[in-house]
Amino acid sequence: MTRRPARTALTAVLLLIAGLFVALGIWQVERRAWKHALVAAVETRAHAAPVAAPGPAQWRAVTQDRDAYRRVTVEGRFLPGRQTLVRAVSDLGSGYWVLAPFDTGRFTLLVNRGFIPPEAKGRVPEPQGQVRITGLLRITEPGGGFLRSNDPASDNWYSRDVPAIAAKRRLGTVAPYFIDADGSLDAPGKPTGGLTVIRFPDNHMVYALTWFGMAALCLWALGRLRSSA
Repeated sequence: MTRRPARTALTAVLLLIAGLFVALGIWQVERRAWKHALVAAVETRAHAAPVAAPGPAQWRAVTQDRDAYRRVTVEGRFLPGRQTLVRAVSDLGSGYWVLAPFDTGRFTLLVNRGFIPPEAKGRVPEPQGQVRITGLLRITEPGGGFLRSNDPASDNWYSRDVPAIAAKRRLGTVAPYFIDADGSLDAPGKPTGGLTVIRFPDNHMVYALTWFGMAALCLWALGRLRSSA
């Protein structure tokens, strides 16, 4: 008689766990659909005609989901002597991104001029005069990179953290985003632009199949339990 309550309890637990695994699998399928829609939206933004970079009145509305990788353009002058090197790994190898403050006349923003190899550190020429920048809008990257935290005190940077860099360079209020410049300003000895990688990990189907498989195992165990009754 004592075996029946235990069997009933085990059946209930198996059904509960199977239901949880099914729910997790459905969630991953929904996440996959969301990811594919996001990738399609980003590809459209990145290849559309450039629009004016958002000004101060629009900053509060700038978001990762709606604006990241939007193609934008802006005119102004680079502020001399305030470039920041951020460690980077690009298609050209390991080196640095060159972030420079850019004065539009109405507001200041950071522009990622592009990539330089380690041997070019300390001898990157700065653009002079009025220039037009076209590139992709990127949202600030707070904190640092993988297992490495930004160290403003020693000027070691592992991510493009806009507020922290602006504070270090005493830029005052700046746009809450930066621009990855395209290759239109490339020249010998200058940073190489246009290296933005648009890539999103998409393992949701693998995860979904894993959860559904775990649910199937629970149901198989339930069937074995019932057949042994």
